[in-house]
Amino acid sequence: MRSLPLPLALTARLSPVVVLAAAGWALSSGPSAAPQAAEDDSARGTESRSASAPSATQAVKTYAAAPAPCAALTEKTVKSLVPGARTAGKEIPSTDAELRRTCSWNALKGYEYRWLDVSFEVLESDEAAERSYEGRLAEKSGGGAVPGLGDAAYSVVNLATEDEQQTREGVVVARASNALVIVTYNGSDFESKKAPGTDEINKGAIKAAKEAVAALEEGRG
Repeated sequence: MRSLPLPLALTARLSPVVVLAAAGWALSSGPSAAPQAAEDDSARGTESRSASAPSATQAVKTYAAAPAPCAALTEKTVKSLVPGARTAGKEIPSTDAELRRTCSWNALKGYEYRWLDVSFEVLESDEAAERSYEGRLAEKSGGGAVPGLGDAAYSVVNLATEDEQQTREGVVVARASNALVIVTYNGSDFESKKAPGTDEINKGAIKAAKEAVAALEEGRG
């Protein structure tokens, strides 16, 4: 689990700107074995060509590029999850915008602070996305599956306390074919020094993840 924002970090974040398979074979000796050897040679040639050429399944990716993350959520959702934030959001610079894009919303309204990130990651295949998803899942403790979200999804919520100030953060990771959707949602109350409830943060993160996965699917092709 990545470090949760702490009070000073939260204040800082408010400023404008996250096996190849080998085939074994043997040649038989003697004249009577020659036809079989020729057939074997032909078969090996076919196998070699098949192995070197990508299959149709490998060649076609469901998602070729990451969609615009700041357009993934409705204004209504942004306003409800991050009161006082600019609904347009702010896209975070990426080293490869076709493969990974992230949008951030944050605001301090009164003493209530909320931060929301939505990220899209596009990998080279469904298998690669599944490996990445399983790797992220292995890093988490607690949480559970989110039924009906993409091909697979889970959510986890954790609480951190520093200098008596609580911050609660929820993370949802969903896989849809060769893409991942990652949502991070956290909050604090600087007056009471308490954090929002687990249910509020978890439901908010899942709501954002559902809209983001829907936006990904709508932009397919």
